Amino acid sequence: MRSEQEMMSLLIDFAENDDRIRVVTLEGSRTNKNIRPDPFQDYDISYFVTDIDSFKENDRWLRVFGNRIMMQKPENMELFPPELGNWFSYLMLFEDGIKVDLTLIPIDELDDYFTNSDGLVKVLLDKDARIKNEVIATDRQYWIKKPTAREFDDSCNEFWMVSTYVVKGLARKEILFAIDHLNEIARPNLLRMMAWKIGSERGYTFSIGKNYKFINQYLPIEDWENLLSTYAANGYQEMWQSLFTCYELFRKYSKAVAASLEYKYPEYDKDITEYTENMNASLP
Repeated sequence: MRSEQEMMSLLIDFAENDDRIRVVTLEGSRTNKNIRPDPFQDYDISYFVTDIDSFKENDRWLRVFGNRIMMQKPENMELFPPELGNWFSYLMLFEDGIKVDLTLIPIDELDDYFTNSDGLVKVLLDKDARIKNEVIATDRQYWIKKPTAREFDDSCNEFWMVSTYVVKGLARKEILFAIDHLNEIARPNLLRMMAWKIGSERGYTFSIGKNYKFINQYLPIEDWENLLSTYAANGYQEMWQSLFTCYELFRKYSKAVAASLEYKYPEYDKDITEYTENMNASLP
Protein backbone atom coordinates (compact mmCIF):
# COMPACT_ATOMS: atom_id res chain seq x y z
CA MET A 1 0.00 0.00 0.00
CA ARG A 2 1.32 3.43 -0.93
CA SER A 3 2.15 5.76 1.94
CA GLU A 4 0.21 8.90 2.77
CA GLN A 5 3.15 11.01 1.61
CA GLU A 6 3.19 9.20 -1.75
CA MET A 7 -0.53 9.65 -2.29
CA MET A 8 -0.64 13.30 -1.27
CA SER A 9 2.30 14.09 -3.53
CA LEU A 10 0.61 12.30 -6.41
CA LEU A 11 -2.70 14.10 -5.94
CA ILE A 12 -1.15 17.55 -5.48
CA ASP A 13 1.48 17.19 -8.19
CA PHE A 14 -1.18 16.29 -10.73
CA ALA A 15 -3.17 19.39 -9.79
CA GLU A 16 -0.12 21.66 -9.90
CA ASN A 17 0.62 20.55 -13.46
CA ASP A 18 -2.93 20.98 -14.76
CA ASP A 19 -3.93 24.60 -15.43
CA ARG A 20 -7.61 23.70 -15.24
CA ILE A 21 -7.27 22.91 -11.52
CA ARG A 22 -7.01 26.05 -9.39
CA VAL A 23 -7.71 24.90 -5.83
CA VAL A 24 -7.34 21.55 -4.05
CA THR A 25 -8.85 20.62 -0.70
CA LEU A 26 -8.77 17.57 1.53
CA GLU A 27 -11.87 16.62 3.52
CA GLY A 28 -12.97 14.00 6.00
CA SER A 29 -11.17 11.97 8.62
CA ARG A 30 -7.67 12.73 7.33
CA THR A 31 -8.17 16.35 8.39
CA ASN A 32 -9.51 15.44 11.84
CA LYS A 33 -6.86 15.61 14.56
CA ASN A 34 -9.15 13.64 16.87
CA ILE A 35 -9.13 10.57 14.63
CA ARG A 36 -6.22 8.17 14.92
CA PRO A 37 -4.80 7.66 11.40
CA ASP A 38 -5.00 4.21 9.84
CA PRO A 39 -4.40 2.74 6.36
CA PHE A 40 -8.13 2.42 5.68
CA GLN A 41 -8.90 6.14 5.65
CA ASP A 42 -10.13 7.41 2.30
CA TYR A 43 -8.44 10.31 0.53
CA ASP A 44 -11.37 12.71 0.16
CA ILE A 45 -10.06 15.21 -2.38
CA SER A 46 -11.77 18.06 -4.21
CA TYR A 47 -10.40 19.70 -7.35
CA PHE A 48 -11.88 23.12 -8.12
CA VAL A 49 -11.68 23.42 -11.89
CA THR A 50 -12.28 25.90 -14.69
CA ASP A 51 -13.62 23.39 -17.23
CA ILE A 52 -15.36 20.45 -15.62
CA ASP A 53 -16.74 19.04 -18.89
CA SER A 54 -13.25 18.47 -20.28
CA PHE A 55 -12.52 16.10 -17.38
CA LYS A 56 -15.81 14.25 -17.87
CA GLU A 57 -15.17 13.54 -21.56
CA ASN A 58 -13.26 10.36 -20.68
CA ASP A 59 -11.62 8.69 -17.68
CA ARG A 60 -8.11 8.26 -19.09
CA TRP A 61 -6.68 11.09 -16.97
CA LEU A 62 -7.50 9.10 -13.82
CA ARG A 63 -4.92 6.42 -14.71
CA VAL A 64 -2.15 8.54 -13.20
CA PHE A 65 -3.46 7.72 -9.72
CA GLY A 66 -2.87 3.97 -10.06
CA ASN A 67 -4.45 0.73 -11.19
CA ARG A 68 -8.10 0.67 -10.22
CA ILE A 69 -10.03 -2.45 -9.35
CA MET A 70 -13.34 -0.56 -9.21
CA MET A 71 -14.77 2.89 -9.75
CA GLN A 72 -18.15 4.46 -9.11
CA LYS A 73 -19.40 7.73 -10.57
CA PRO A 74 -22.47 8.60 -8.46
CA GLU A 75 -23.44 11.55 -10.69
CA ASN A 76 -23.58 9.23 -13.70
CA MET A 77 -26.03 6.66 -12.36
CA GLU A 78 -29.71 6.11 -13.17
CA LEU A 79 -30.90 4.01 -10.24
CA PHE A 80 -29.50 6.45 -7.69
CA PRO A 81 -30.20 10.06 -8.77
CA PRO A 82 -27.30 12.54 -8.40
CA GLU A 83 -27.29 14.82 -5.37
CA LEU A 84 -24.29 17.09 -5.93
CA GLY A 85 -25.68 19.54 -8.47
CA ASN A 86 -22.88 20.66 -10.80
CA TRP A 87 -20.25 18.64 -8.98
CA PHE A 88 -18.95 15.33 -10.30
CA SER A 89 -17.25 12.63 -8.24
CA TYR A 90 -15.15 9.53 -8.78
CA LEU A 91 -15.00 6.91 -6.03
CA MET A 92 -11.95 4.80 -6.79
CA LEU A 93 -10.52 1.70 -5.15
CA PHE A 94 -6.99 0.82 -6.24
CA GLU A 95 -5.31 -2.56 -6.31
CA ASP A 96 -3.07 -1.71 -3.34
CA GLY A 97 -6.11 -1.00 -1.15
CA ILE A 98 -5.99 2.80 -1.39
CA LYS A 99 -9.38 4.48 -1.82
CA VAL A 100 -9.70 7.95 -3.29
CA ASP A 101 -12.96 9.88 -3.43
CA LEU A 102 -12.20 12.64 -5.91
CA THR A 103 -14.74 15.39 -6.57
CA LEU A 104 -14.62 17.95 -9.36
CA ILE A 105 -16.22 21.30 -8.45
CA PRO A 106 -16.61 24.34 -10.70
CA ILE A 107 -14.26 27.05 -9.47
CA ASP A 108 -17.09 29.58 -9.30
CA GLU A 109 -18.70 27.46 -6.56
CA LEU A 110 -15.72 27.82 -4.22
CA ASP A 111 -17.53 30.23 -1.88
CA ASP A 112 -20.60 27.97 -1.72
CA TYR A 113 -18.35 25.03 -0.91
CA PHE A 114 -16.90 26.74 2.16
CA THR A 115 -20.28 28.14 3.21
CA ASN A 116 -21.77 24.64 3.29
CA SER A 117 -18.66 22.81 4.51
CA ASP A 118 -18.94 20.56 7.56
CA GLY A 119 -15.70 22.06 8.88
CA LEU A 120 -13.42 19.12 8.16
CA VAL A 121 -11.47 20.83 5.38
CA LYS A 122 -7.79 21.46 4.73
CA VAL A 123 -6.56 23.57 1.82
CA LEU A 124 -3.76 21.79 -0.07
CA LEU A 125 -3.33 24.12 -3.03
CA ASP A 126 -4.58 27.60 -3.91
CA LYS A 127 -2.91 28.78 -7.09
CA ASP A 128 -4.60 32.16 -7.25
CA ALA A 129 -4.83 33.01 -3.53
CA ARG A 130 -8.62 32.90 -3.74
CA ILE A 131 -9.09 31.81 -0.13
CA LYS A 132 -8.69 34.91 2.02
CA ASN A 133 -9.47 33.52 5.48
CA GLU A 134 -7.47 30.87 7.32
CA VAL A 135 -9.10 27.44 7.14
CA ILE A 136 -8.71 25.28 10.25
CA ALA A 137 -10.24 21.81 10.17
CA THR A 138 -12.65 21.07 13.00
CA ASP A 139 -15.18 18.35 13.77
CA ARG A 140 -17.30 20.74 15.82
CA GLN A 141 -20.35 20.15 13.64
CA TYR A 142 -20.34 16.51 14.73
CA TRP A 143 -20.07 17.12 18.46
CA ILE A 144 -22.80 15.67 20.63
CA LYS A 145 -25.51 18.30 20.91
CA LYS A 146 -27.53 18.94 24.03
CA PRO A 147 -31.15 18.07 23.22
CA THR A 148 -33.98 20.45 23.84
CA ALA A 149 -36.95 19.18 25.83
CA ARG A 150 -38.86 18.82 22.56
CA GLU A 151 -36.05 16.90 20.87
CA PHE A 152 -35.84 14.57 23.84
CA ASP A 153 -39.59 13.94 23.76
CA ASP A 154 -39.56 13.46 19.97
CA SER A 155 -36.85 10.80 20.23
CA CYS A 156 -38.76 8.96 22.94
CA ASN A 157 -41.96 9.18 20.93
CA GLU A 158 -40.29 7.88 17.78
CA PHE A 159 -38.58 5.00 19.57
CA TRP A 160 -41.66 3.72 21.36
CA MET A 161 -44.06 4.22 18.45
CA VAL A 162 -41.80 2.56 15.89
CA SER A 163 -41.20 -0.34 18.26
CA THR A 164 -44.88 -1.25 17.72
CA TYR A 165 -44.10 -1.69 14.01
CA VAL A 166 -41.42 -4.17 15.00
CA VAL A 167 -44.01 -5.97 17.12
CA LYS A 168 -46.48 -6.02 14.21
CA GLY A 169 -43.85 -7.43 11.87
CA LEU A 170 -42.96 -10.20 14.32
CA ALA A 171 -46.61 -11.01 14.97
CA ARG A 172 -47.29 -11.30 11.25
CA LYS A 173 -44.14 -13.38 10.69
CA GLU A 174 -42.76 -10.61 8.48
CA ILE A 175 -39.27 -10.64 9.88
CA LEU A 176 -37.63 -8.38 7.28
CA PHE A 177 -40.24 -5.69 7.99
CA ALA A 178 -39.49 -6.01 11.70
CA ILE A 179 -35.71 -5.98 11.21
CA ASP A 180 -35.83 -2.85 9.05
CA HIS A 181 -37.86 -0.87 11.58
CA LEU A 182 -35.61 -1.92 14.43
CA ASN A 183 -32.40 -1.20 12.52
CA GLU A 184 -33.38 1.96 10.68
CA ILE A 185 -35.50 3.84 13.23
CA ALA A 186 -35.76 2.30 16.69
CA ARG A 187 -32.10 1.51 17.39
CA PRO A 188 -30.80 4.82 15.95
CA ASN A 189 -32.94 6.58 18.57
CA LEU A 190 -31.43 4.35 21.24
CA LEU A 191 -27.94 5.29 20.05
CA ARG A 192 -28.91 8.96 20.00
CA MET A 193 -30.18 8.71 23.58
CA MET A 194 -26.96 7.01 24.66
CA ALA A 195 -24.97 9.83 23.07
CA TRP A 196 -27.08 12.43 24.88
CA LYS A 197 -26.37 10.74 28.20
CA ILE A 198 -22.65 10.67 27.43
CA GLY A 199 -22.82 14.37 26.59
CA SER A 200 -24.70 15.19 29.79
CA GLU A 201 -21.92 13.53 31.79
CA ARG A 202 -18.83 14.63 29.84
CA GLY A 203 -19.89 17.82 28.14
CA TYR A 204 -20.93 18.57 24.58
CA THR A 205 -17.47 19.26 23.22
CA PHE A 206 -16.57 16.13 21.28
CA SER A 207 -17.81 13.65 18.69
CA ILE A 208 -18.35 9.94 19.08
CA GLY A 209 -17.86 9.39 15.37
CA LYS A 210 -19.87 8.63 12.28
CA ASN A 211 -22.47 5.93 12.93
CA TYR A 212 -21.61 6.20 16.65
CA LYS A 213 -18.50 4.14 15.93
CA PHE A 214 -16.65 5.25 19.08
CA ILE A 215 -19.58 4.93 21.48
CA ASN A 216 -18.16 1.75 23.04
CA GLN A 217 -15.38 3.89 24.55
CA TYR A 218 -17.94 5.64 26.75
CA LEU A 219 -20.34 2.83 27.70
CA PRO A 220 -20.12 0.36 30.58
CA ILE A 221 -19.00 -2.98 29.19
CA GLU A 222 -22.29 -4.63 30.14
CA ASP A 223 -24.32 -2.05 28.25
CA TRP A 224 -22.01 -2.31 25.25
CA GLU A 225 -22.42 -6.09 25.16
CA ASN A 226 -26.18 -5.76 25.53
CA LEU A 227 -26.27 -3.24 22.71
CA LEU A 228 -24.34 -5.60 20.44
CA SER A 229 -26.75 -8.40 21.31
CA THR A 230 -29.62 -6.37 19.83
CA TYR A 231 -28.15 -6.88 16.37
CA ALA A 232 -29.09 -10.58 16.55
CA ALA A 233 -31.84 -10.96 13.98
CA ASN A 234 -31.52 -14.47 12.60
CA GLY A 235 -34.85 -15.72 13.95
CA TYR A 236 -38.08 -14.64 15.60
CA GLN A 237 -37.03 -15.44 19.16
CA GLU A 238 -33.77 -13.59 18.62
CA MET A 239 -35.69 -10.59 17.30
CA TRP A 240 -38.06 -10.54 20.27
CA GLN A 241 -35.09 -10.64 22.64
CA SER A 242 -33.33 -7.88 20.70
CA LEU A 243 -36.42 -5.70 20.97
CA PHE A 244 -36.82 -6.24 24.70
CA THR A 245 -33.14 -5.50 25.26
CA CYS A 246 -33.56 -2.27 23.29
CA TYR A 247 -36.45 -1.42 25.59
CA GLU A 248 -34.31 -1.95 28.68
CA LEU A 249 -31.43 0.11 27.35
CA PHE A 250 -33.61 2.91 26.04
CA ARG A 251 -35.47 3.12 29.33
CA LYS A 252 -32.21 3.26 31.29
CA TYR A 253 -30.59 5.96 29.15
CA SER A 254 -33.65 8.10 28.50
CA LYS A 255 -34.50 8.19 32.21
CA ALA A 256 -30.93 9.24 32.95
CA VAL A 257 -31.11 12.03 30.35
CA ALA A 258 -34.48 13.17 31.68
CA ALA A 259 -33.14 13.30 35.22
CA SER A 260 -29.96 15.12 34.21
CA LEU A 261 -31.72 17.76 32.12
CA GLU A 262 -34.89 17.90 34.22
CA TYR A 263 -37.10 16.79 31.34
CA LYS A 264 -40.34 14.85 31.66
CA TYR A 265 -40.05 11.13 31.03
CA PRO A 266 -42.94 9.77 28.90
CA GLU A 267 -45.56 7.66 30.61
CA TYR A 268 -46.32 5.57 27.52
CA ASP A 269 -43.18 3.50 28.15
CA LYS A 270 -45.19 1.37 30.58
CA ASP A 271 -48.16 0.94 28.23
CA ILE A 272 -46.06 0.05 25.18
CA THR A 273 -43.95 -2.40 27.16
CA GLU A 274 -47.08 -4.11 28.47
CA TYR A 275 -48.57 -4.19 24.97
CA THR A 276 -45.39 -5.79 23.59
CA GLU A 277 -45.21 -8.37 26.35
CA ASN A 278 -48.86 -9.30 25.82
CA MET A 279 -48.41 -9.63 22.05
CA ASN A 280 -45.36 -11.82 22.51
CA ALA A 281 -47.13 -14.03 25.05
CA SER A 282 -50.22 -14.46 22.86
CA LEU A 283 -48.36 -15.75 19.80
CA PRO A 284 -48.04 -19.49 19.18
